Amino acid sequence: MAVILAGGFGKRLRPYTEEIPKPLVSVAEKPILEWQIEWLKRYGFNEFVLLVGYRKERIIEHIGSGGRLGVKVTYVVEDEPLGTGGAIKNAEHILSKTSRFLVLNGDILTNLNPMLLFKQLDEHPELVASIATIPLPSPYGVLQIKDDYKVIGFIEKPRIEDYWINAGVYAMTPEALKYFPEKGDLERTAFPAMAKDGVLGAVKYTDIFWKAVDTYKDLEEATKSIIKLGGKL
Repeated sequence: MAVILAGGFGKRLRPYTEEIPKPLVSVAEKPILEWQIEWLKRYGFNEFVLLVGYRKERIIEHIGSGGRLGVKVTYVVEDEPLGTGGAIKNAEHILSKTSRFLVLNGDILTNLNPMLLFKQLDEHPELVASIATIPLPSPYGVLQIKDDYKVIGFIEKPRIEDYWINAGVYAMTPEALKYFPEKGDLERTAFPAMAKDGVLGAVKYTDIFWKAVDTYKDLEEATKSIIKLGGKL
């Protein structure tokens, strides 16, 4: 089962998100949400839970039961903004009935292998959750300087592999749900508490495609990247 956080306002992508939620914004002529479902289908996911809030009716109208995409979709609605942690807690009645589930942010595009996260949970039974992590992508080009003054090269937007960031894809067990708040973001509540208890793992991914679509510039870059990949993730 895969859970997609699809309830945010997407304020930094306005005017695109004035009428539609961010997960329905098109990248390379396809909504982000459809890219995500197609990606996860390749790894055997056929049941999805969409955590919706803002403009929920547009997502429900577009995705429906999921039959058009060859999957089964269930919706859990936020009557008020609950944050990412609260949104997951709001779905506890569904998630507590499965042994493992995947969670992902509704604004990322990637081709990473999510099964490696579940493998880590299998290999380390003390863990209740595992985070996909990638090298920090620099937003700027980096100069290579010799002798403190001479430029000898220029690297365009390198990945800084001394630092790793949250890629917005997580594998979890039902035991993780006790860490989630009724309201609040999981990055500020659940994950720090799990880390303190030593039950949170991370899988490092390199040489994969990953892009968070948060601004108009991200949208342009994601579209160009997917076109370079031949229109596939």
